[in-house]
Amino acid sequence: MVLANQQFQHALKEWAIAVDALSTGKTVVLLRKGGIREQGFKVKHPLIWLYPTYEHQKPDLLKPEYASGVIPVTSGWHPQTVTIKSCAEITNVLPVSQKQQIEALQPYHIWNEKMIGDRLKWKPKTPLIVLLLRVYRLATTQTIAYNDIYGGCKSWIDLIEPIATNNLTPVIKAHDYEQEAQEIKDLIS
Repeated sequence: MVLANQQFQHALKEWAIAVDALSTGKTVVLLRKGGIREQGFKVKHPLIWLYPTYEHQKPDLLKPEYASGVIPVTSGWHPQTVTIKSCAEITNVLPVSQKQQIEALQPYHIWNEKMIGDRLKWKPKTPLIVLLLRVYRLATTQTIAYNDIYGGCKSWIDLIEPIATNNLTPVIKAHDYEQEAQEIKDLIS
């Protein structure tokens, strides 16, 4: 559980459209295999900031209701500042390697079948990791300057300055989150 008045700097880089979906309660699921330079995906910290990225977002890899929210950018582009609006507790890390397990999760995430197929084909011996995240919104978003150490195809970064967890609000009520998380775990077990 997230405790008030903590400070930490660990962050997970994820498409901005996915961060928005998590931060508004539209999903509690991320599907990961890790960055190009990583040897698989490993959770380093159970409590993380959600760091939005823009460079590799592609509307054709998202369900239609999310695709329209993506503005494609050129390779290497990054904003001068990044807005951090939420943190998450990673409650479950579930490796999945069977296509039918992923297909069962279709109602719970933002990606379309093309994205799922691409993810399964990339590093086919590496399981896809299903992350279940309990997300909390900051009362006041934090805008930080972009730094070159945040760049590159990697999942994890440490922010230069820690951010405090003061005045967090859960995006989804505890009971509702637990119920949805259990539904997802049951589907892929």
